[in-house]
Amino acid sequence: MSGESSQQEHIGPYRLLSRLGESGAVQRAAGPDGRDVAVRLLPGGAAPDIARMRDVRSPYVVDVLDGDAAGPAPYVVSRYVPGRPLAEAIAEQGPMPHDALRRLAFGLAKALAAVHAAGLAHGRLGPGTTLIVDDAPVVVDFGLAPGAGAAGDVLAWAATVTSAAAGTVPAPSGALPSDALPSDAPPVDALPLDRLPAELRPLVAAAADPDAARRPAAAELAEAASRLDLPQAPSPPVPPRPETPPAAPTPPGAAGRAPGTAAGAHGSRVARGWARLLAAMVVVIAVALVVIAPVVGLVLTLGAVTVLRAAGAREGDRARGLARAFGRTLASVPYAAVFTVAVPLGLVAVSAVGGEIDSLHAAAFGAGAGAAALWTAPGVSAPRRQLERMFLSAVRGPRRIAAASAVLGGAALLAVLGALALTPTFSPMYGLQGSVEGTMDRLQTAVNRF
Repeated sequence: MSGESSQQEHIGPYRLLSRLGESGAVQRAAGPDGRDVAVRLLPGGAAPDIARMRDVRSPYVVDVLDGDAAGPAPYVVSRYVPGRPLAEAIAEQGPMPHDALRRLAFGLAKALAAVHAAGLAHGRLGPGTTLIVDDAPVVVDFGLAPGAGAAGDVLAWAATVTSAAAGTVPAPSGALPSDALPSDAPPVDALPLDRLPAELRPLVAAAADPDAARRPAAAELAEAASRLDLPQAPSPPVPPRPETPPAAPTPPGAAGRAPGTAAGAHGSRVARGWARLLAAMVVVIAVALVVIAPVVGLVLTLGAVTVLRAAGAREGDRARGLARAFGRTLASVPYAAVFTVAVPLGLVAVSAVGGEIDSLHAAAFGAGAGAAALWTAPGVSAPRRQLERMFLSAVRGPRRIAAASAVLGGAALLAVLGALALTPTFSPMYGLQGSVEGTMDRLQTAVNRF
């Protein structure tokens, strides 16, 4: 089938663009709406449950968008993920640092929990079917292996996490074969648990229990992994690259992945660039609104940056994450206040050289500077980075990017024009407006006397 697909220009309504991997079973394609997708061709007789696959919703699982399970050439369409296979990362970098290992263990467990909740199993979880996107795992090719069960997925989770910790890939599929392992050779004995951090060993040992019935569910793995606090370990030295590195074998089942080539890396950089631009537009809009309405704008800004900080917390730790986010926002207020005061004073000082500065506008620009500091000043840029991550996962395909850029670009332009042209309002604190205006007028008068 792969030979035939190489000669095709379309599969259903999807226009084929290029192969992902050497086998030709996965093709990068453009959807009818211009969306960038990955199409996995399946062998004849395969009958994936497309409806259930589309019901799987998790940031750690690739989105299944469409498919044809009834035709003579079945296929599954998923969102194109510009990530790097975990197998390639392990082969090049060796053992995974503990911080990254904790994120991997948690993300893979959350992915399996979402797949199992939809009544499906992955069946081939491993380094070859796990992509790394912005330091987080994204699982692809789930629900395609018949007969696989949830307990087998949990065993594959243990093998994958151990592989990442040891820096080795045990098999091309990246997963232990099945639950049909000999009873006198339990899976836990086959895994190099000594390469795992001590805090992670009991969890992996439980997941690799030779009795499938005693293994924890994926949701329990995710809950336990969210509480892990692995000690920091020095990253292993990266061996120097040979002048002509050998090409890594392409693991099967990598639907929706970039092939690890320059084109895939370029696509990832382009996506991140657009995400940064869109996040910058949001910050410009927020700052301009603060200049127009300083009191209301600053209150909304404090709320927005707190919510974004909390959104970056690990799942399962939301309450503590919100409390930490609120504390960090409060801690950044004095820092932002320095900008809020310094900008009006600087404008007053400039007025001594010549000209007159409108007092309300000077105070409003100071509030805008403080808001900008809350968003993106050195040391407090977490809200902006979270915005970038949100745009990176939400805006896919040229049409969506163009639409988001047009909307946010137009809004940013209008907001900036409003900030420059409109008289700032300190509503509902009109008394504060009079006090600020009077103080700025007196400062300007005093400066101009010298």
